[in-house]
Amino acid sequence: MTNSMCGSGAHWCARADAIFDVSDLHVVEVHQDDYGRLVLTVESDAIQAGCPSCGVLAAGHGRRIRELHDAPCFGRVSIVRWLKRVWRCREALCPTGVFSETHPIAPPRAVLTVRAVRWATDALTHHDTTVSALARQLGVDWHTAWSAIRVEAHARVGDPDRLRQVQTLGVDEHIWRPSRIGVDRAVTIMVDLTRDQDGCLHARLLDAVVGRSGTVYKNWLDAQPDGFVAGVQAAALDPFRGYANAIRDGLPDAVAVLDAFHVVRLGTQVVDEVRRRVQQDTLGRRGHKDDPLYKIRGLLRHGVEHLTEKQQAKLSHCLDAGDPADEVNVAWQCYQQLRSIYHATPGRGREIAVKVLDSFHSCPIPEVARLGRTLRAWRAQVLAYFDTSGVSNGGTEAINLIIEKVRRLGHGFRHFGNYRLRILLAADGSRPYRKSRNHP
Repeated sequence: MTNSMCGSGAHWCARADAIFDVSDLHVVEVHQDDYGRLVLTVESDAIQAGCPSCGVLAAGHGRRIRELHDAPCFGRVSIVRWLKRVWRCREALCPTGVFSETHPIAPPRAVLTVRAVRWATDALTHHDTTVSALARQLGVDWHTAWSAIRVEAHARVGDPDRLRQVQTLGVDEHIWRPSRIGVDRAVTIMVDLTRDQDGCLHARLLDAVVGRSGTVYKNWLDAQPDGFVAGVQAAALDPFRGYANAIRDGLPDAVAVLDAFHVVRLGTQVVDEVRRRVQQDTLGRRGHKDDPLYKIRGLLRHGVEHLTEKQQAKLSHCLDAGDPADEVNVAWQCYQQLRSIYHATPGRGREIAVKVLDSFHSCPIPEVARLGRTLRAWRAQVLAYFDTSGVSNGGTEAINLIIEKVRRLGHGFRHFGNYRLRILLAADGSRPYRKSRNHP
């Protein structure tokens, strides 16, 4: 499209300007180059300018072409050819001399427009994509794209408002370099688990630091701005004593809550351990596919309320055949009792939890007794579940899944600073959440 105007006497095409959507810049020509790129030639509507140094009205001194890569348009790489006006100061004693016009479309010496950088940063935030894919769509090199995105990402994650009004805090470890052998293999992630006014949880990643220890978590808490620690009312954690000590020292006014999923998982592990031990004691070997206990290894992990009549019959038959001392059966019953803590009403759940804490440690089955001693060591954190309306680390695990996806898409990372920015963008909690059920 060349010299196509909206009407007689019009210098610029209003329809093309509306598509371009940049104030004070107008499209004067559109064509497709030999590489299939969409090239838009634009110019400003300024007819005069003052010298930035002395303020004297400057004289026109021609134009200079500046090429910028804009956000993709109509599925093609978009190039903006900006005919920048060059001005000359009329004041002979002014040190400025000749200067070029500026515009918010792009800072000086930038290759990408501000709109392109925001588009790419938003894509990393809301979509499962990579910098390489975005660089191809922008028509630039990976390093060019990431250098621009990194500046925008730093500005977004450095916003102090991100750390305000955090009432519930979650913590977990994450392996960011699985093949690495050393201390920088794991990172500690901090997640905001605060619920909104409707009681809905929209977990978001607050930060990630190298290392997995209570000291790492405590140092992060100490480095936060004033008011952050005082605002945290509850802190969810896995059964790791290092994080518990950090919460005790760094969040003295917060209630530590042991994650329900990990409590139940401890029960699942006990059932598996008892089943394998009984298998060895009765048959002298590990389970085979036709052995009674091996055939029900999956059913033993199920909740009793989820078993069909056929599955219940199979479970009873195999326990009768392969569990002569009823050890597996007792461990499974203990596991079901542990699960029922989190499936009952809050009042009834607390009663079951107290009963479990007071009885499991005296069970004659050694694995169950060990579980009982472990739970008694975390008694306050287990019962705190009912004092905090069911705070758990489930949102933290969901954030971990998003982080894993970012790491897989990137085929691994070598630079932790880049990795931290990528996961903070992807898990900042701004992705749209599902508002309806998956199934009717």
